[in-house]
Amino acid sequence: MKSRVALACALSAALAVAACSGSTTEEPGDQIVLAEGYELGGYNPVNGYAESGVSPIYDGLFRPSATTDTVVPELVPALAGEEPQPAGPNRWRIPLRPGVTFSDGSTFDSADVVATYNAVPDPRVASEISTSVAPVVSIEADGPDAVVVELDTAADPKPYLLLGILPSEKVEAKPAADWAVNTEPVGTGPYRLESLRPDQAVLVAREDYWGGAPQVTRLVYAYAPDDNARAQSMVSGAVDGTNLPPRLVDSVKGSNGDVQTVAVRSADWRGIALPAGNPFTADVTARLAMNIGVDRDAMVRDVLLGYGSPASTPVAAAYGDAYDPDAQYAFDLDRAKGLLDDAGWRTGADQVREKDGARASFELLYNAQDTLRRDLAVAYAAAMKPLGVDVRPRGTSWDEIDTRFADSAVVLGGGSTPYSIDSQVYDTLHTRVPDSSPYSNPGNFTAPGMDAMLEQASRSPSGPAKDELYRRIQAAYTAAPSHVFLVFLHHTYSYKDLGWQQSPPIMEPHSHGVSWGPWWNLAAWTR
Repeated sequence: MKSRVALACALSAALAVAACSGSTTEEPGDQIVLAEGYELGGYNPVNGYAESGVSPIYDGLFRPSATTDTVVPELVPALAGEEPQPAGPNRWRIPLRPGVTFSDGSTFDSADVVATYNAVPDPRVASEISTSVAPVVSIEADGPDAVVVELDTAADPKPYLLLGILPSEKVEAKPAADWAVNTEPVGTGPYRLESLRPDQAVLVAREDYWGGAPQVTRLVYAYAPDDNARAQSMVSGAVDGTNLPPRLVDSVKGSNGDVQTVAVRSADWRGIALPAGNPFTADVTARLAMNIGVDRDAMVRDVLLGYGSPASTPVAAAYGDAYDPDAQYAFDLDRAKGLLDDAGWRTGADQVREKDGARASFELLYNAQDTLRRDLAVAYAAAMKPLGVDVRPRGTSWDEIDTRFADSAVVLGGGSTPYSIDSQVYDTLHTRVPDSSPYSNPGNFTAPGMDAMLEQASRSPSGPAKDELYRRIQAAYTAAPSHVFLVFLHHTYSYKDLGWQQSPPIMEPHSHGVSWGPWWNLAAWTR
């Protein structure tokens, strides 16, 4: 309780400073104050900041656009002047938008695009998103006003061209985590960073933005990692909006005047990554039984309070014809018990199953600051107990979790780049490769034939044949699962109705701080 009080006090102090530091020429309603759960700074697109094409600071060549959150958004030109033009096998020429300047006044051209994309796979840069743009074989300037992109796939290039573009002179030949743009960003986006402290970031609108000067002229982000502190800031009226977990979002609705809430569909899954170093979780039949033996509808009802949908695979229904409605696990506790019995996992004296001296028991780690992952971990442990499986949830830090994938299960989330089904699925289900993130298929379990199908699908152009491949992939996965996927989240937000005409929310990726939700397209808001 003491830590929550301290957080609330720090948040109030930061907001008080923000309120006093605004320009005297602004109208009172020009500023929006948001409580942010993610740490401030780290504004480097080469290291993953705003990798899905949504940012107040940067633009990519393309950006997502939709009028509803029930479909995968279209990707429309931003810094690109028009749609990609075929220029040979797996090659596309992309004209660039003219007359664009960066927030430091420098002019945008093809050299900036080339420098940004060349930095991501550079070993000296050690980018955290190198696998996200791995299909980009090369990107070259075609004069100052166009680039030519070559991929290793016939798939649509646009999902790999969402990264925010930096000025070439801001690209550095050292680890991306140490670049100056992490705290001094320079982008072509509608806002520029005016000030940054550990507890507060202030962004101001650019009058010279190529898309037109935003009417929301000032954004204040106050860092508040504690869910309860952010909820209290809404109740007290200290902020105009924030993201909250399901158990808190309903508690603030209607408080302090006209606080609204909204739930946004996403391709953001939560599930259990299982370790290869545990004899029980290394058994494919045990993994199948654990999938059949959990009631996902109950998880949605009791943990998410209805703000989500069941997940059996990482493919959500929003992917249309690529989604297989039959590749889902029906809850059947008796069948799950039978599978374990047949595989030789028999109930011992303490009601925990055993086989050849090994117990059906494992630790389940989750990020201690994430209350939703905690609730899912506790619910999953309770669901496994009738099955004779001993699951021990424990909250800890990511620093420890990163070293424990070999021997402990982990509550993970996914869907960081969902605007291509290839990137939504490949890293999660494919056998690990040398550059894989530690969170990509940590157990390195793969169904028979899965790798070959994933590789074929990722190289294929969009169409019925690709959709059929992904339906086969889902069927193969559900026969021999590597994870226990549980739910797709509906991201939940609270906000004050300040009289703006807002953009409708779109289907969101894993990232869901206050750069998303009602505020994902703030530059387009009008009175």
